[in-house]
Amino acid sequence: MKSEASFKDRIEDLVSTIPEKRVMTYGQIAALCGSPRAARIVGGIAHYGDPGLPWHRVVNKQGGLASGYHGGRHAQKEHLEAEGVEVLGEAGSYSVDIEKLLWWPDEQ
Repeated sequence: MKSEASFKDRIEDLVSTIPEKRVMTYGQIAALCGSPRAARIVGGIAHYGDPGLPWHRVVNKQGGLASGYHGGRHAQKEHLEAEGVEVLGEAGSYSVDIEKLLWWPDEQ
């Protein structure tokens, strides 16, 4: 009998597919992985999950960067900018243009 992947595994698998210069939201990831109300759990997995995944490409529903990102919002900003993503705002309120950068897996 084949076991179903855990919620954490599904999240990490999805995050691993986010292309450079694109972002997904915590809630979007939660919904696509089967738990639409689990955005905060996705954030916890991002904080404690596989550090080799592109967690810098995960933002809140308004495009805001995460204070809980390792190194804070400034570190997330630097990682996104290194990929060519324009980060808007000032320290403490960094964000990206969510309408322009939001990625859906079926866009491949």
